[in-house]
Amino acid sequence: MAEALLISRKDVVKFTSMNGNIDTDHFIQYVKIAQDKHIENYLGSDLINKIKADIVASSLSGDYLSLVNNEIKPALLHWTMVEYLPFSNYTIANKGVFKHTSENSDSVSKEEIDYLIEKERNTAQYYTDRLVDYLTFNAPSKFPEYYSNTNEDVYPDKDLFGGWII
Repeated sequence: MAEALLISRKDVVKFTSMNGNIDTDHFIQYVKIAQDKHIENYLGSDLINKIKADIVASSLSGDYLSLVNNEIKPALLHWTMVEYLPFSNYTIANKGVFKHTSENSDSVSKEEIDYLIEKERNTAQYYTDRLVDYLTFNAPSKFPEYYSNTNEDVYPDKDLFGGWII
C-alpha cells in the first residue's frame, strides 16, 4: 500500500517558515516522522488508517476531509517543523555529515535553533489541543474510528497537558 502523507510539499512551504526553494527530499521524511510520532498518537491507529486509505483511494470527503484540512494539517505542519529544524543545517552524505554554510549569511547557534523549535512546538501543541477538543466533541458520531482501536493499535492520547498533577 502506498504511504499517504496528510500534508503536501505545497502546504509545508505555504504555511510554515520553510523556504519555497527547498528540495522536497530534504524535509519529506520529517513529515512522515511527525505524522507517525505526533498525529497518530492523537488520532489512534484506526482513524489515521481510515484517513490514509481514503487519501490513497482519492475518496477523502465530507467530515474526514474537513478534519484533515481544518484540524490535522495545522498541527502536522508545525510538528513537521519541530522534527525538521534540528537537522536543517546538516546534510548526511557518503563522505560524512556536513554543515551548510553560505558566503553571504551566518549559521545560527544551537540556542537559536532550540528557540525556533520551542516556538514551533508551542504552535503545534496549540493546534493539537484544538484537534483533540474537536475529536472529543465530534466522535463517535462523525468519527467512529476514534474509539474503535483494539489490541496493539495506538489508542488516541487525550492527555493534552502531559505534566505532573499535584
